[in-house]
Amino acid sequence: MRPLRVVQLLPALAAGGVERSTLEIAEALVAAGHASHVVSAGGRLVPALEAAGSLHHRLAIGAKSLATPFRLPALRRLLRELRPDIVHARSRLPAWMALTALRGLQPRPAFVTTVHGLNSPGIYSSVMTRGDAVIGVSETVRAHVLRHWPEADGRLVVIPRGIDPAGFPRHPRPDTAAAAAVRAELGLDAATRLLLMPGRGTRLKGHGHAVRLLAALRGQGRDVALWLLGAQQPGREAYLASLQAEAAALGVGDRLRLSAPRSEVVVAYAGADLVLQLSDQPEAFGRTVLEALSVGVPVLGWTHGGVGEILERCWPQGAVPLGDAEALASRAGTLLDTVPPLPAVLPYPLSAMQSATLELYARLAD
Repeated sequence: MRPLRVVQLLPALAAGGVERSTLEIAEALVAAGHASHVVSAGGRLVPALEAAGSLHHRLAIGAKSLATPFRLPALRRLLRELRPDIVHARSRLPAWMALTALRGLQPRPAFVTTVHGLNSPGIYSSVMTRGDAVIGVSETVRAHVLRHWPEADGRLVVIPRGIDPAGFPRHPRPDTAAAAAVRAELGLDAATRLLLMPGRGTRLKGHGHAVRLLAALRGQGRDVALWLLGAQQPGREAYLASLQAEAAALGVGDRLRLSAPRSEVVVAYAGADLVLQLSDQPEAFGRTVLEALSVGVPVLGWTHGGVGEILERCWPQGAVPLGDAEALASRAGTLLDTVPPLPAVLPYPLSAMQSATLELYARLAD
């Protein structure tokens, strides 16, 4: 593979699955001897990106602002200077900016898009299907794209996201040290069983289902608590207050714990008894399911979207029909009592995602 120059574009480098995928591909590019550039408005992940050998260009191409279109000349100048082989857009507004900036650019680089989510159908989202190659992060995304933009069929390729097993090593069950550390942090008794639900503080993540599950399990006489890791975020105060009020009304207010996002989650997984993934809106992939299973913790989630896709393939014992609260409580109780064997190897390694993406770049560049 000849050395390539690749530019990835996204709104910012703060936190999230899109940002993580950007860093993972940037790292793979540098390791393979390619030139890696990222254009974004910046964020807390920029130092990690640059430490791994990529160059960051600060340009707010994803801000939903009237000022954003006026940054188009700056983006065009940057692309003209860099002369990339590949321009890879990971979000809708940056994709529109890139597609416009590439008009008339000679030599024209290949344009790649990744559909990271189940975007609403319409003209605005259609830009994500206009790449020379369109990457879908799961079969769920592939089906969604073909349902709404069938013209993308010949250019659509599924490259599932993945995790590095070394970053989420298998822990013993139970992991007494992790369990003790987590319960000390949360102010819980050593004997309390812990439900962990990682995710942003938004209603779409289904936190209400987890709170009602907590109440159902307490109603069974179980000493159990719920930890909403990552839900505590600026601007989410009213939503979190409504969750706390619901928990209090159900008599489990003292069993609910909220905390801010954190980069190190392995100990949190290892210290939990059961990880929940109960998003009302189908996830495009469901990386937290893989992370928890890799650490060796059972996962319970709805059978829809990427979460259902992964559970059905890797560990169907954790899949429950969407919205069936009774089945959810029953299965949770069963998994708290006895955990069936977890998969020793997961079919979504990060290395496969990285190599498949770089191979796609090479084919397009040639």
